[in-house]
Amino acid sequence: MLSFHANAQRGVRIAYIDTEYILENVPEYQEATAQLDDKAQKWKNEIQSKLTDVEQKRKDLSNEKALLTKELIDEREEDITFEENEILDYQQKRFGPNGDLFIQKRQLMQPIQDQIFAAVQDMAEGRKYDFIFDKSSDAVMLYSAKQFDVSEQVLRSITRTSKRTQANSKAERKAAESEELIPEINEELEEREKALEEKKAERESAVEKRRQEILAAREAKKQEAEARRQKVLEDREKAKQAKLDARNNTEGAEKVEDEVTETVKTKTDEGTKTKAQLIEENRQKKLAEREERKKALEDRKKKILEERQQAQDSINNNN
Repeated sequence: MLSFHANAQRGVRIAYIDTEYILENVPEYQEATAQLDDKAQKWKNEIQSKLTDVEQKRKDLSNEKALLTKELIDEREEDITFEENEILDYQQKRFGPNGDLFIQKRQLMQPIQDQIFAAVQDMAEGRKYDFIFDKSSDAVMLYSAKQFDVSEQVLRSITRTSKRTQANSKAERKAAESEELIPEINEELEEREKALEEKKAERESAVEKRRQEILAAREAKKQEAEARRQKVLEDREKAKQAKLDARNNTEGAEKVEDEVTETVKTKTDEGTKTKAQLIEENRQKKLAEREERKKALEDRKKKILEERQQAQDSINNNN
């Protein structure tokens, strides 16, 4: 129970290795692979040469068919087919599923795989790993953080083992054995680092939350100022429309009154003034009225501009 409780508090420790990366960095494996590739290339060249010879024999037979009897043609075709089958058998022997290339690759891989397995076992026991996966295997790893990659440690372990095996003197063997194969794990240090990471994450979260609050308050103030500006504009538009309506009503009433006055006056003075005099007086009166209306419009326009400027100054002061 105590062991289970300790493991539960510690958490599951997981790591992975990349076998392909390890093999690419083992000199002995690379040398043996190069030799095997050279041998496979020689086999391929040999097979290709034999196939070329067979193809040439088939072409020669095709050119000589007119000069040969049926028995000779059948005999030579049989020989060509026999040679082709021999080439296919040889190709299968070298490159088939159980051929020489596959067997020699397996023999080449086996010692390295044993070393990798032994190094992984030692590392798992020394570092207290619960699982160690192989990234190069058939297992699908959708994501693998670099911090859990222990391929370099396994590669160093294999290199140290190779050095100890190849050491020729007692001093070299002693120096190789004195190297630290697996570093000790300081669980207290790991817990402290974990706590620091958690505090860092909490601090970053608090900073982000505060930043979002400031942005939200700033946006609210901006919307409030925009609402005030819209209200001022609407009030100004309403006042302008009210003034226009009042002016239109006043001008209508004045026009009716002037027409009535003009009619009465015309009837009164009709007997004493000529028609030309009446027309001229009426024209002069209309010109005077037009000037008065123009002046009144200028005064109202000036007043409206002053009110608009006052409203704009009020908005700027509020912001």
